[in-house]
Amino acid sequence: MMGRTLFLAIGFLSGTLLSAQAAWGKALHGDALHKDARQGAALSIAVASNFRPVAQRLADDFTRRTGHRVTLSSASSGVLYNQVFYGASYDLFFSADRERPRMLQEAGKVKGEPKTYAYGRLVFWQPGNPTPDYKVLSQWQGNLAMADPGKAPYGFAAQQVLEYFDLWGKPRIELVQGMSVQQAWQFIATGNVRAGFVALSQVVGGKIDSGYLLLRDELYNPIRQNVVIIKTSKNTKLAQQFLDFIFAEPQQKIIQEAGYYPGVINTGSRIAGKRAELSKDNK
Repeated sequence: MMGRTLFLAIGFLSGTLLSAQAAWGKALHGDALHKDARQGAALSIAVASNFRPVAQRLADDFTRRTGHRVTLSSASSGVLYNQVFYGASYDLFFSADRERPRMLQEAGKVKGEPKTYAYGRLVFWQPGNPTPDYKVLSQWQGNLAMADPGKAPYGFAAQQVLEYFDLWGKPRIELVQGMSVQQAWQFIATGNVRAGFVALSQVVGGKIDSGYLLLRDELYNPIRQNVVIIKTSKNTKLAQQFLDFIFAEPQQKIIQEAGYYPGVINTGSRIAGKRAELSKDNK
């Protein structure tokens, strides 16, 4: 009996010590995270304007989990590319295309290989019409809003759609071009332009359930959105940690729900696989 009592007492003491040790380790880990945050262990990220709302949501979640701050700067991919090329102090660049990350890689401005975090999707948005269709688009006359094809990948995709319907350069179409797809959205949302081309993610984010036509993937080259770590970053380990977080399945599902095809194909999404096949055809 005494032996059993001694055994139970030792077991209780061991469990208590292990619990205390675990709590102490957790406290130390938490202190370290907050110490890093206080010491300025933060990320500065350049993000294409179409992806800004989703990036903000993911960045906030990353901060809650790790204690590391994330600062986002958004503009068109072309503007951000120029900033990175000429030495802007970013850690990561989330482009809305794959060309600009590739050009930065060729110029020796990045670390590692570019990775596809999402595929963009394009819509024709006409708020005054509950059910716009391809007939409406193909017979359009008047103003159309779109992003500048030379600065924004969504603008180039819009140009391809207009070319398909033989509308590009036609005098009956007057294009109102924004510096980014966000500015194109604003032209339409404010009523200054009746219709135009925007990202599906903007429609989803605006909780709009009518007045737009989701354009077929075959009408434009895949909007393959790539991310790179900037070579001059002083936080490369933290930048990689953020990328690992972004490419995890739960975050890829968030990206898909926000109006994109996910960049990681193993999320169980058939449409992601379809987009990937289309992307291979346009390499």
